[in-house]
Amino acid sequence: MDERIIAPELQEQEQRFELSLRPKTLTEFIGQPKVKDNLGIFLEAAKGRGEACEHVLLYGPPGLGKTTLAHVIGMEMAANVRVTSGPALERVGDLAAILTNLEDGDVLFIDEIHR
Repeated sequence: MDERIIAPELQEQEQRFELSLRPKTLTEFIGQPKVKDNLGIFLEAAKGRGEACEHVLLYGPPGLGKTTLAHVIGMEMAANVRVTSGPALERVGDLAAILTNLEDGDVLFIDEIHR
């Protein structure tokens, strides 16, 4: 059977292409200048201490770059980014299981945590 050109799910090639377009550093990130400045100071201080950065809460309406900034934080700190969503955390032990599997310095991004 021929592969469909249009499919409801992302193909691996599309995912790689989409990721290549996202900024990897704060310098490449466009917009949110105050957030970028504060985050830059925050990340440089953590790197200077040789520690992981403290907790960061990114909030706001869709389309402001929260997910992208979470990945930029991971890239800037040379850390793995683990992604989950609030609705995926259905049982009490779900978050505990994720936290248990984090490595030192990993970034945990919980999208849609308010749901």
